[in-house]
Amino acid sequence: MIKTFTGELIGTFILVLFGCGAVAGAVVFGAFDSLFEVAMIWGIGVTLGIFASRNLSQAHLNPAVTVAFILAGRTPVKETATYILGQLVGAFLAGGLVYLIFEPSIAMYEAANEIVRGTEASKLTASMFGEYYPNPGFADKINLSMPAAIAIEVLGTFLLIWLIFYITEKSEQQDNFSAFMIGLTVTIIITLIAPFTQSCLNPARDFAPRMIAWMGGWGDAAFPDASGGWFFVYIMGPVIGGVLAALMFRLTSGKQD
Repeated sequence: MIKTFTGELIGTFILVLFGCGAVAGAVVFGAFDSLFEVAMIWGIGVTLGIFASRNLSQAHLNPAVTVAFILAGRTPVKETATYILGQLVGAFLAGGLVYLIFEPSIAMYEAANEIVRGTEASKLTASMFGEYYPNPGFADKINLSMPAAIAIEVLGTFLLIWLIFYITEKSEQQDNFSAFMIGLTVTIIITLIAPFTQSCLNPARDFAPRMIAWMGGWGDAAFPDASGGWFFVYIMGPVIGGVLAALMFRLTSGKQD
């Protein structure tokens, strides 16, 4: 259990540090010219997270993957809490480090753009940590309802985890090729759906850094939508996508028992 917890903590820490760091660089410094560049860094973060953790755990790095693997019989039910706790702690620590690194620059950016932290306008800077729908960077181009946002996150997570099942089917422990393919899959899916929901796909990646934003002064802006949209879109959406992926894999692979 200690090895599993440590592996999930390390792997999730790496992917969130790389990914949220890339988003922060894009927002504060305009460091990238395209969404694809940020998506690629997320994909690389996933690949490196798998490399760093796979000898300690199954390198889920995502509660939705853990739920799906349990339903598919690849992970024992008794390990659920260990996996998810490791993921949450790793994501929280990574979010905290991103905050420490970027906080002075975020404050300067907010001052220069007359953004008061905790207001509606501060969603732009809070989006470095948790996700928002529609994506604050594309809000003037997209009108997105909560049901549509949930559907997008369900679809994106379904595709990711369904493909993970097939990429890793031949071996219980992922080889180098599998890690690269999973990272590439994440990159492609983010490129497709990030303009709408920022492409969460991972409840730990959203919730733990969002807590950092809440603690860092964004307050209610870190958890917007009085009807609980952040929970249904970014927690339940990916979990539902993972459940559907597990069921689809069992049906299409002939492993119904």
